[in-house]
Amino acid sequence: MKYRSAFDIIGPVMIGPSSSHTAGAARIGRVARTLLGKQPQKAIISFYGSFAKTYKGHGTDVAVVGGILNFDTDDQRIPTSLNLAEEWGMEVIFTVEETVTDHPNTVKIQLFDETKKVEIVGISIGGGTIEITELNSFQLKLSGENPAILVVHNDKFGLISSVTTVLADHEINISHMEVSRKEKGKMALMIIEVDQRIHDKIITELEHLPNITQVIRMVE
Repeated sequence: MKYRSAFDIIGPVMIGPSSSHTAGAARIGRVARTLLGKQPQKAIISFYGSFAKTYKGHGTDVAVVGGILNFDTDDQRIPTSLNLAEEWGMEVIFTVEETVTDHPNTVKIQLFDETKKVEIVGISIGGGTIEITELNSFQLKLSGENPAILVVHNDKFGLISSVTTVLADHEINISHMEVSRKEKGKMALMIIEVDQRIHDKIITELEHLPNITQVIRMVE
């Protein structure tokens, strides 16, 4: 794989022992938490490949839960995250899956609160770097590092142009964009990574566009 800087190799400041199995796992958990927008009542965490074989020894379990509790990679509370989750009223269930995946460090996280469920699949690709490859059965590619928004919308003519026009009006440069849908004319998803911070005013403007059902700011 291609590295963008030395920090992709040596990894971020973190609670160890492994940037792939702990820092990356914590970041995936934190992305799931961001998508739900709050601490969940219940988390089902499914490990695949290398994660499934070593998650206890490498601290992947405490790292993912720490991320779901909104801890950063260097938070000293990560080793105690399982106890804190129980103390704070979050049920945690771990499963080990034998299904072969495209990447050995794969985890599926399902989060539940009273009215909402979020399901993501993420991979830890080394040095604390991650990719989110699936959200609520939508296929995508999201790094979780750059400023980004997810736009849930009805699949209607001209809507992509309306969203990009709003961003252009605010001089927001798009670095990466994907659009996916489950069925023609039904629910669709835009993943937009940008170079600048996306302010609240822009989010509000996007939310008021016709046929937009939800705008989620991933990274500020």
